[in-house]
Amino acid sequence: MALLLQLRTVTGLRGKADRIAKAVFRGLSFYTRVLENCEDEARFDETFRWPVASNIDGNEILEIQVFNYSKVFTNRLIGTFQMVLQKVVEEGQVEVTDTLIDDNNSAIQTSISIEIRYQALDGTVGAWNDKEFLETRSVHSEADGTHPLETDSLLSSHRQGLDISPGKSNQPSAERSFRRAGKGVFSAMKLGKTRPSKDDHRKQDEPAVLEAEDLDRKALLQGLEPDTISLASVTAVTTNVSNKRSKPDIKMEPSAGRPMDYQVSITIIEARQLVGLNMDPVVCVEVGEEKKYTSMKESTNCPYYNEYFVFDFHVPPDVMFDKIIKLSVIHSKNLLRSGTLVGSFKMDVGTVYTQPEHQFYHKWAILSDPEDLTAGLKGYLKCDIAVVGKGDNIKTPHKANETEEDDIEGNLLLPDGVPPERQWARFYIKIYRAEGLPRMNTSIMANVKKALIGENKDLVDPYVQVVFAGQKGKTSIQKSSYEPLWNEQIIFTEMFPPLCRRIKIQIRDSDKVNDVAIGTHFIDLRKISNEGDKGFLPTFGPAWVNMYGSTRNYTLMDEHQELNEGLGEGVSFRARLLMSLAVEILDTTNPEINSSTEVQVEQATSVADNCTGKMEEFFLFGAFLEATMIDRKIGDKPINFEVTIGNYGNQIDGMSKPILRRKKEGGDGNEEESELLQNSSEDEGDEDGEMVSVSSSQPMKPLVTDRNYFHLPYFEKKPCIYIKSWWQDQRCRLYNANIMDKIADKLEEGLNDVQEMIKTEKPHPERRLRGVLEELSSGCLHFVTLADKDQHHSSRTRLDRERLKSCMRELENMGQQATTLRSQVKKNTMKDKLKLVQNFLQKLRFLADEPQHTIPDVFIWMMSNNKRIAYARVPSKDILYSIVDEEMGKDCAKVKTIFLKLPGKRGFGPAGWTVQAKMEIYLWLGLNKQRKDFLSGLPCGFEEKKTARGQNLASFPPISLLYTKKQVFQLRAHMYQARSLFAADSSGLSDPFARVFFISQSQCTEVLNETLCPTWDQLLVFDNVELYGEAHEMRDDPPIIVIEIYDQDTVGKADFMGRTFAKPVVKMSDEQYCPPRFPPQLEYYQIYRGNSTAGDLLAAFELLQIGPGGKSDLPPIDGPTDMDRGPILPVPLGIRPVLSKYRVEVLFWGLRDLKRVNLAQVDRPRVDIECAGRGVQSALIQNYKKNPNFSTLVKWFEVDLPENELLHPPLNIRVVDCRAFGRYTLVGSHAVSSLRKFIYRPPDKKAQHWNMTAKHFNGYLAMTNKAHRSRPTGEIVVNMEPEVPIKKMETMVKLEASEEEKERKKKKKKGGGGGGEEVEEEEPDDSMLDWWSKYFASIETMKEQLRQQEAAAAEAEEKEEMEMAEGSKAQAKNKEKFKAPKDDKRKKQQSVPEFPEKKNKPRIDELKVFNKELETEFDSFEDWLHTFNLLRGKIGDNDDNATEEERIVGRFKGSICVYKMPLPDDITKEAGYDPNFGMFQGIPSNDPINVLVRVYVVRATDLHPADINGKADPYIAIKLGKTDIKDKENYISKQLNPVFGKSFDIEATFPMESMLTVAVYDWDLVGTDDLIGETKIDLENRYYSKHRATCGVSQTYSIHGYNIWRDPMKPSQILSKLCKDGKVDGPHYGPGGRVKVANRVFTGPTEIEDENGQKKQTDEHLALAVLRHWEDIPWAGCKLVPEHVETRPLLNPDKPGIEQGRLEMWVDMFPMDMPAPGPAIDISPRKPKKYELRVIVWNTDEVILEDDDYFTGEKSSDIFVRGWLKGQQEDKQDTDVHYHSLTGEGNFNWRYIFPFDYLMAEEKIVISKKESMFSWDETEYKIPARLTLQVWDADHFSADDFLGAIELDLNRFPRGAKTSKQCSLEMVTNEAELPMISIFKQKRVKGWWPFVARDENDELEVTGKVEAELHLLTAEEAEKSPAGLARNEPDPLEKPNRPDTSFIWFLNPLKSIKYLICTRYKWLIIKIVLALLLLVMVALFLYSMPGYMVKKLLGA
Repeated sequence: MALLLQLRTVTGLRGKADRIAKAVFRGLSFYTRVLENCEDEARFDETFRWPVASNIDGNEILEIQVFNYSKVFTNRLIGTFQMVLQKVVEEGQVEVTDTLIDDNNSAIQTSISIEIRYQALDGTVGAWNDKEFLETRSVHSEADGTHPLETDSLLSSHRQGLDISPGKSNQPSAERSFRRAGKGVFSAMKLGKTRPSKDDHRKQDEPAVLEAEDLDRKALLQGLEPDTISLASVTAVTTNVSNKRSKPDIKMEPSAGRPMDYQVSITIIEARQLVGLNMDPVVCVEVGEEKKYTSMKESTNCPYYNEYFVFDFHVPPDVMFDKIIKLSVIHSKNLLRSGTLVGSFKMDVGTVYTQPEHQFYHKWAILSDPEDLTAGLKGYLKCDIAVVGKGDNIKTPHKANETEEDDIEGNLLLPDGVPPERQWARFYIKIYRAEGLPRMNTSIMANVKKALIGENKDLVDPYVQVVFAGQKGKTSIQKSSYEPLWNEQIIFTEMFPPLCRRIKIQIRDSDKVNDVAIGTHFIDLRKISNEGDKGFLPTFGPAWVNMYGSTRNYTLMDEHQELNEGLGEGVSFRARLLMSLAVEILDTTNPEINSSTEVQVEQATSVADNCTGKMEEFFLFGAFLEATMIDRKIGDKPINFEVTIGNYGNQIDGMSKPILRRKKEGGDGNEEESELLQNSSEDEGDEDGEMVSVSSSQPMKPLVTDRNYFHLPYFEKKPCIYIKSWWQDQRCRLYNANIMDKIADKLEEGLNDVQEMIKTEKPHPERRLRGVLEELSSGCLHFVTLADKDQHHSSRTRLDRERLKSCMRELENMGQQATTLRSQVKKNTMKDKLKLVQNFLQKLRFLADEPQHTIPDVFIWMMSNNKRIAYARVPSKDILYSIVDEEMGKDCAKVKTIFLKLPGKRGFGPAGWTVQAKMEIYLWLGLNKQRKDFLSGLPCGFEEKKTARGQNLASFPPISLLYTKKQVFQLRAHMYQARSLFAADSSGLSDPFARVFFISQSQCTEVLNETLCPTWDQLLVFDNVELYGEAHEMRDDPPIIVIEIYDQDTVGKADFMGRTFAKPVVKMSDEQYCPPRFPPQLEYYQIYRGNSTAGDLLAAFELLQIGPGGKSDLPPIDGPTDMDRGPILPVPLGIRPVLSKYRVEVLFWGLRDLKRVNLAQVDRPRVDIECAGRGVQSALIQNYKKNPNFSTLVKWFEVDLPENELLHPPLNIRVVDCRAFGRYTLVGSHAVSSLRKFIYRPPDKKAQHWNMTAKHFNGYLAMTNKAHRSRPTGEIVVNMEPEVPIKKMETMVKLEASEEEKERKKKKKKGGGGGGEEVEEEEPDDSMLDWWSKYFASIETMKEQLRQQEAAAAEAEEKEEMEMAEGSKAQAKNKEKFKAPKDDKRKKQQSVPEFPEKKNKPRIDELKVFNKELETEFDSFEDWLHTFNLLRGKIGDNDDNATEEERIVGRFKGSICVYKMPLPDDITKEAGYDPNFGMFQGIPSNDPINVLVRVYVVRATDLHPADINGKADPYIAIKLGKTDIKDKENYISKQLNPVFGKSFDIEATFPMESMLTVAVYDWDLVGTDDLIGETKIDLENRYYSKHRATCGVSQTYSIHGYNIWRDPMKPSQILSKLCKDGKVDGPHYGPGGRVKVANRVFTGPTEIEDENGQKKQTDEHLALAVLRHWEDIPWAGCKLVPEHVETRPLLNPDKPGIEQGRLEMWVDMFPMDMPAPGPAIDISPRKPKKYELRVIVWNTDEVILEDDDYFTGEKSSDIFVRGWLKGQQEDKQDTDVHYHSLTGEGNFNWRYIFPFDYLMAEEKIVISKKESMFSWDETEYKIPARLTLQVWDADHFSADDFLGAIELDLNRFPRGAKTSKQCSLEMVTNEAELPMISIFKQKRVKGWWPFVARDENDELEVTGKVEAELHLLTAEEAEKSPAGLARNEPDPLEKPNRPDTSFIWFLNPLKSIKYLICTRYKWLIIKIVLALLLLVMVALFLYSMPGYMVKKLLGA
């Protein structure tokens, strides 16, 4: 109910001012926006809406005031307009233009123009609802400059009164397709799409959606561009008015809770910047409970691992996604000690799974120490993490954006939008109390206790356990309490934002033996926080959460215990818990902070009782209108239904204690009544006083419907239930969710419409999409106005307020985006935009999900004999009542069809798919005080029956309804056919029949044997169907029909194969049976089996009212026509499709890979083809072993098929084996469900059109060589200069450590790129280049292309985002914020390629690297020969069911061509037309042919580890026919990324041997070798394909060198053969390097060099140019396969659907009757080159001093330098010790020599060593070339002290400083700015480098400097000029000039003393001596003074 006001304009205003208007009704006022600087007219154009709770009285007044607006002073009133609403109430809609009156009630010249609409309670929904949307929409669209009210003009006639000319509506074929409001031919569920009300039906009989041409015409009349037209909802126009039914859900099975296969694969590549000195790090990888470790790397802070781990799981998705992946780096772990943790990183599996491609690739994880919050980061770990579910395919990226290899900050392992600087935060989870717990112990003990002590105890000891990010916290245990009080808080400390999405809260029952879960609730952090810039931290409550689980009765072994653990859908209310959550970001600088991350539990303050809302009395009413389809297995004991909400209404095992003592079942004590009377403060108190809830229906005996189902006799008497319950009033939460849900439902329905229009190829789906977007934007704006009003509510939590704000923001944004999108929807952008709109839908659904619960869900249980059998769960928000329509639950006060299902695991699989019962139920839930219209939605025409007490009370709920009105109908079900059904028998076929249920009747079609595509063509008539209620409601809202498909078995029960629903078209007795509604059209209904689709049903249903004249008034039914079929009625003529004659030609080529049938081999197979009852049989293959091909190639048959291609029946292919004595055995079958791609349409004479058709159907060579085509005259010149290759960022490719393709590192382009390049500069000689050079260059090109595609896509996306953002400024701001980092990266990317290309770089010829199978690129090579898989065996039901792969018993090769008879003559009259081959002209013979197959296997990547050590020892095995090659001796030890580089030659005979299997096995010393994975290639299709997949066409033609032409046929020979076969004119070679083929002229070079450099003339280059552009040749052209390497996924039959690695390979085939090909190309892996690195350590300086002298306390150091090449720590070399350096200076003159093997292309050192002493053989490792130098302090008695280190990457390291002074920390920290050099180019480098280490604060500091010289020699050079280690011969270094201080004091004490005296303490000694002399003198003076004086005095 609502009053709507549209305020249009105010005119005749005086002066110029800002205007504002205010509208008031019932005390609620709205203001318009301010219109600035208006002169005489103010155009407001705004719509206001007042939701009204009670009907508007005719004398109520609406007031509008217009003001001059002022910012500073009060607004000055211009005038007022008041209107009495009498006319509005009567008419429902009024438009008014009137003058305003001023304060003195006198009229002024200003006038106002408004429109008012009112929709009363009993009024209709449809009429105003859409209209109002349309109006508001037009206001918005006007602003966009499009035509106002455009949508109105397109709605059907009954909106605008546009009449369609009567002539039009009588053309059934044109109209029919759009008839019935454009219902699509494919419909999963046609329930919402029903028609307008009865009184409207005359106008609406014209089609509601006009034909497309009509629209265009109307649009032109109104001056609209066709590009801006939008269609309003097909359903909006025709929504039925009573709308008393809601849609049922067709999918039966709960998808959650069912285990699935998952694989988590993690590659640990390397770690950097680990904090700590000289560590030996190991990485521990933990997923859930499983741990795996990498190997240990010694004394390094940046270990390189490159190790791959795989974890396999078989668990339900929820469990999987909550598992935590934890990566931790551990220092010095060994057998005895567990090591110390350096740092760790954790995230849950779900976060990885939500990433694009389900993976993080080459990202850096930030390590932090959970024990020490104040410390910063502890280092970075680079890894790949991928999570694969069954059927996900992971694309291994040849990632293009790795230009910035060392850009750690830009590639952090974090999802988008998470800041790199994560802080520590505390999560406070407060647990207050719980109530409604079930009892969890047996009552025996309790009864004993009660008998002995007399106390009555609650039988449960609850506590709460919270699990978050891998940590657990528990509250205390409250003994024996159903309503425990905890008031405790559990505190978790975790990084924020956490990478774990869910918090698991579980109430558990403590028990001496084992604790069990009572109920579980998950809180999704994304729903209780918002990361935007106006977002909020996670916050929750205090609010109640409801927990659901198994039924409440206590049994020792609860079979549904898993439900209590939160797996699967709970089947009963368990308890509710009051809790809250808050997050506080820690300030880690604060010294008081407790730095541990242990979980803590503390007391918390309790919360007030009313904090969660005021207790309100709610009233739930339900009426059971029908209960049918009750499974017969239940038995015929009386059945009743129980409805519960929370514990209310649960009589068997419900309340242990009622929450309020008010409610006791059946309580008849007087005191209870009086208490209730006093409690009722409401004026209805006396009425309610005696209302005791009735929560279950009366038990009734079921009646038999048919052999599977019962029904309950609910005929005119319908039982009701009603329950009073008390809950906190938090309806606002549910209301907002409902509004959003409704917007989402409407959007989803619109999108389904659009997809259906695309699927059925209706014209202009883009118009419908525009309409959908209009509806969406108006719905969003509507939400904002509705939600705005309930901002202030006392009991709202912080989350409520924040959520409301963010929902309003999001929806406002979405509304604006939708408006912007709408203007961008064009025919060609349709697909992309559709994707974007689907994102909107997901977002809406996400927003609508309310995390804070309120009223628990309603459960409906079917009980038989007091046992719970089956249930349905109805969310309380769906049936919640509100006075505002939009806020009403979607099923509130509507009749809903629900299907009851079995609880828990029993609901899985086929057992759970049989419907336990189908119910039509009416539910209403609302506040008790609003309950007066709770019956308003029931079908009319009933009387209420009440209990004795409530007899004369008006609002007392009835206990049953007695229907007085009933209508009698006849239902006609026209069952035409079904297709693609489920295979239920072991033969791979089924014997299907359909069973149709309507109300309490059911009928079956006949059984058709052995088919998956039955055409029943049968009319089922249900007579005397009685429906209760008003006639007009029936017409709008008939009940649904359920159709189930079964497979008939000779013994036992029929198997269920699927089910679908339909709604009939209804004809009332007073309507005509005439177009456009009748006769009804056949439609496709999607059949579901569990959750998956299982075919389509083509049928039509009509429900005809039997009027007073009886059945004679109904349209007649023709009797059975086909006497053989007995009394079966066929589908009548007007309904069955119109047929025409078609001819089906079948090409029979051969059969392949037939498996045994019943243990016998297939020997004489035959193929039967059948379509629509007609068919043809192939010739018999006499001996399948000798030749599996057919002797007769083409046969045909004629058949009548529907004109409408969408209705074409499937074509069945069946293979039978003809055994002795005329027995036939079915081998397998295949159903071609759509003939579309095989239909041949004769070409138009227009050339382009013809070209299109040919392209479309290049399947028939027939079409590629017609002579009658009109050829475009003139020539097209194609210039074939050698193409410039894509600019490379780098000219040489480097292949990263056996990660190779995945990880081609891009080194920075400093000092001219990476190492390999200069090699080429120096030696551009061809002899240096090999196949691998070509391969690497090609990979580089591929990545470059990918990079450019990515950049282009990103640019387009950005453009789009900019367009979208223009609508909303706020959004634009957000975007900029988030975009910035991305942009920088992009700029970097784009700026890199601009380096000048090296001019002297020779161009390497390339091949094409496909990162997928060749088949996907070339459409499986089915250009004319198709492969049909033959299936047999039933489809399994559980999830690990027999996949299609396992059911394949062979393959039929052939093709089909379908065309309408007769064919145009010109085709058959063509030259060379062979009538035997019909449409299949020019196909090769299928006689056996000998072929040389050459298989090249390049390498494998990411193999699944097969050994315990997490590695594998792979080798190649190839199988083709009888040939079986196992390359076992060449296995590659312990490699998951092996480079095989091998080629194998096999001779094969097609067709017998045509399936090539290439497998990778794992070699085992003991036991059998395990299969890692295999890939299968059908060579035959490749061989015969027009794409010429026998030998790829190279880029250039050369006769020697690494790029030698491989094909025995030269390009010119290939070209002339192609021209001949394709009947193309040419090739004509002309002078000047020109060649003409058809009408294209190609140019190119004409000379070629041989080995000796002699130039010769040749046409080969020209011919090759044509071949490489063969697809441009008209009619005959198609893309030829280039020289290539394909990447094929390896699969293992034991792990179906999950990739086990990839194999790079290619196959060449050469027919043996042609000249033999040359030798195979050598692709053996490159051998590493031997080098020797000589490092001379000359001096050190400023080394920090570690030791204190024993005697003198002087600081000194005994320095030595240690060095090694990365990965070879065991070969480390030390200098001698420079003892007692006092200045940090050390002199060494010491030479290290490191020999190593180096792969130039990959920049890797190759080392082979045994992994451990137990290893059988050596393992090859590839590691980066890095030299490590360390400075140490030697100690004699304790371990040496590590002082500092430097690591130099030999490919790019900073040039050493000239002097020690210039050497600084910058050289290490600021690498980016410094010029880099490569030792492989410089060969010799000398300079000073700093040693660095971390101080206490983890800061880097220089701990010394080293002067060193690096000299690189190849092995040969090293032999020529040998040098000795250390200072030895040859080429000795001179002894260092060390001062004499470097001695050891106890070895020569005299020297020591001399040193002490001479050097160090010289001055001290002199000072002491002088002081002593002085003292002596003073003493002597004092001593001799007196005597002397006496002498003087006495004068002696």
